[in-house]
Amino acid sequence: MTTTLIYDERFLDHDTGVGHPERADRLHAVMRGLGEAGLLDQLDRPAFESADQGYVQRLHDSAYVTRCLAHCRAGRPFMDTPDSAICRESAGVALLAAGGVKAAVEAVMAGETGNAFCAVRPPGHHAEANESMGFCLFGSVALAADYLIGGLGVERVAIVDFDVHHGNGTQHLLEHRSDVLFISLHQDPTTNYPGTGFANELGTGGGEGYTLNIPLAGGGGDDEYREAFESKVLPRLAEYKPKFLLVSAGFDAALEDPLAGMNVTMDGFAWMSRRLVEAAGELCGGRLVSVLEGGYDLDALSRGVVAHVSALVEAGGMDV
Repeated sequence: MTTTLIYDERFLDHDTGVGHPERADRLHAVMRGLGEAGLLDQLDRPAFESADQGYVQRLHDSAYVTRCLAHCRAGRPFMDTPDSAICRESAGVALLAAGGVKAAVEAVMAGETGNAFCAVRPPGHHAEANESMGFCLFGSVALAADYLIGGLGVERVAIVDFDVHHGNGTQHLLEHRSDVLFISLHQDPTTNYPGTGFANELGTGGGEGYTLNIPLAGGGGDDEYREAFESKVLPRLAEYKPKFLLVSAGFDAALEDPLAGMNVTMDGFAWMSRRLVEAAGELCGGRLVSVLEGGYDLDALSRGVVAHVSALVEAGGMDV
């Protein structure tokens, strides 16, 4: 089986303005890194379509989606917060990103590919049901989890988010459910955006116990992430036995990243990636789709994605 890459040059059309950390250069760096590592020739690159408005409204309030589309058409400079800079094309690009992730999970479920990495923007894990936050418009990973269950008949889905910032949007969109397990490793929310993701946030109602937040003290690196994986992430995945694994892959825990205070090396990202791939192989037939979230030092982002995708390609070429 092969590994699929979801990428489209239209993702570059989301123009956040001069000096914004979530910029088109991020994807230029990702694609350049994959090319220089010889990985692009090993990846399937299928065509895919944008998600429609109804798909996004499975989790986002219709009024929010309508407002986002209108703000972009009107040329507004940002959506809800100045951090979430937009241009006229931004909502369309965000729908394309959601559609790309949707296409990836469909391809994996159909057995057309072993796993997938979605090099998309804007990111999505901070997007709330009715509010844009942290550069994010629509929660592509949360939407994919909901679609896997409601549209493709998957019984249980797990999401592991190793972005340095807590995936507040993903959590809040899904925290009432027991058919999605959400695990987030992130820098201590008392010292980092968005200020959520404390260990006592466990889910709500029927979803209580299906949210696992693992805040890590600032300055932590490979050893701290390895310990968290071995003592918490991997055991909880094994207990839950997901039928599909989604990964919110942010590379802003890198020691070089300007927007946080962690010290993960490329060896650390490679190790986490291999463990997640192995878990998917053991628990859900290798069915894994990874989606780019953060990462704002261009060199660290490029090298982190190469380490991550290398683990996917290695697994994609194996029978599981």
